[in-house]
Amino acid sequence: MATGKTKVAALQLTSIDDVEHNLARVEQLTREAIADGASLVVLPENFQYMGPEDGKFAVAEALPEGGPILRRLSTLARETKTELILGGFIEKSPQQGKARNACIHLAEDGRVKAIYRKIHMFDVDLPDGTKLQESATVEAGGVDQVLVTDTRAGKLGLSVCYDLRFPELYRKHVDLGATLITVPAAFTLQTGKDHWHVLLRARAIESQCYVIAAAQYGHHWGNRRSYGHALISDPWGLVVSECSDGEGYAIATIDQGYVDRVRHAVPSLQHRKL
Repeated sequence: MATGKTKVAALQLTSIDDVEHNLARVEQLTREAIADGASLVVLPENFQYMGPEDGKFAVAEALPEGGPILRRLSTLARETKTELILGGFIEKSPQQGKARNACIHLAEDGRVKAIYRKIHMFDVDLPDGTKLQESATVEAGGVDQVLVTDTRAGKLGLSVCYDLRFPELYRKHVDLGATLITVPAAFTLQTGKDHWHVLLRARAIESQCYVIAAAQYGHHWGNRRSYGHALISDPWGLVVSECSDGEGYAIATIDQGYVDRVRHAVPSLQHRKL
């Protein structure tokens, strides 16, 4: 298990339907975050493609072997000796007409260390007229796929975007030893402005974990807009780093000693009855 202090970063991107453009931005911002001291970098959901739904099948790759997108990011991890969390990677599915929404942990040598498939599908009809049905084109992961992976910064619970609304998932992360949680996301503008900060801070407080939330921001295509505000919360629920408008990254130090102190001061995890 990781001990001591480790710098981590959460990217904020405005991905579009141009994969080459998106990957170039990922590489640039990741290298900037590494130069700023990060040894683990989290990418947001759909970092490689944000465009019409039918377009994502052309960029989907089989896992764990991957294709050109995964190889390029594996090379980035290996060359920089940095762990990467590829949030919302578009994975090929055996189901006709569907893909998977996968969160991949790449080790510092570029190998695939863990793969989580998003469990909860974003099927909504929002007051601003936004209608999204993720389940129409995405195969949901099974509830048996709750996953915690070992990183330099500590034991990390993997989740993706809409998963954030289901606290029982994060309770399972804690039961598996997590001291930090990642939430790569593409929260809509409508839901993000009202729910993003509240939900992330709640997950941090109730789980007594650091929360690393990479995000999509701005206009992607058509009427699809994301809220942004990539952030890192500490286990007391304080936002210690946050992006403003535009692309960039939030960066902060993970202190495992602080996790221990919070859990000792308010031992709510030990007081659980259910």
